[in-house]
Amino acid sequence: MTDKNGSAMQVDPDLVRQLATLLDDTRLTEIEVQDGDRRIRVVRNIPAAVQALPAAPVAAAPTPAPAIPAATPAPAPVEAAAADHPGAVKSPMVGTVYLAAEPGARPFVQPGDRVAAGATLLIVEAMKVMNPIVSPRAGTVQAVLVDNAQPVEYDQPLVIVE
Repeated sequence: MTDKNGSAMQVDPDLVRQLATLLDDTRLTEIEVQDGDRRIRVVRNIPAAVQALPAAPVAAAPTPAPAIPAATPAPAPVEAAAADHPGAVKSPMVGTVYLAAEPGARPFVQPGDRVAAGATLLIVEAMKVMNPIVSPRAGTVQAVLVDNAQPVEYDQPLVIVE
């Protein structure tokens, strides 16, 4: 494998495995990371037969077939409105969101809480790294738009702080 300059590119197989695992965990179809000039893109091809399966059971089937989740669900109307909200704090990465520091702990914030600029709102885990998402401004938490342990996309609104 060569890079854009024609020199041999060193690929970290562990990183590729981690990215593939992240695809499986989040049900995404592709992910790309960049570190300087090195860029790695991992894409999962979903067979056309799997994509074409009916969501409803066939009449002759003895048990209903499970619905296959969409690769990228259409944004809910509330989420679409939240994306345009001036107080929306959006995810800077793809990952899994955690509302508390550890299971069973009190969430970092809840609607109605006052927060200072720089206060941790939640954590997004990406590739086994816990990334605190902080409030860009002081204000009141109006809404938490995600659930604990939910996969999130880049630029997805997470919290509204006014």
